[in-house]
Amino acid sequence: MTTRKYTQQARAVAADETRRRILDAMRERLRAAPSEALSIERVAQEAGVARSTVYLVFGSKAGLFEALGQDLLVRTGFQRIVDAVALPDVRDAVREALVAASEVYAAERDVSRTIYSMWSLEPEAVRRAFEVVERGRAEGQRRLAERLAEEGHLRPDVTVDEATDILWVISSFETFDQLYTGRGLSERDVAARLGAMAERALWER
Repeated sequence: MTTRKYTQQARAVAADETRRRILDAMRERLRAAPSEALSIERVAQEAGVARSTVYLVFGSKAGLFEALGQDLLVRTGFQRIVDAVALPDVRDAVREALVAASEVYAAERDVSRTIYSMWSLEPEAVRRAFEVVERGRAEGQRRLAERLAEEGHLRPDVTVDEATDILWVISSFETFDQLYTGRGLSERDVAARLGAMAERALWER
């Protein structure tokens, strides 16, 4: 290995470690002060970097939130939801996607709660984090609704658009948290409740 190549790899590793420290510090700040606007200065301080480094790595506060959204998808195993949506029987796909979603939401509940709550505090900053997290969910729920209709399981009095909206509400973090935190149900029980709601609303037994 040449000295130049080794130096390039070492710099890449250092850059990844810096990025990770900043994101970890951001998550901890959101947990520690969920009702406050996020301070880039405080995040930089806790990550052990200069404020300018945060902007160099992420471009802006909005870019930082977008990166956090992407990081949450990876950390919490969002791919499990994608895999569930692809199951052969669409009814199993709906149920298992809700199980996977409950696991994903529970894994980073406090951070997710803060991001959703910050919409009223810093809408422009958190918008990109919302888009990262919610874009795939919207596409997945639409596809499940279409499959229910195509495979002959959708109730005749429910349209694909209505089914999409129902799945959108049932699979949301807000609905999950109403049961998980608001009602004190376990992650498993929340998934069971959501699955029962979907079944009763969308297909006939």
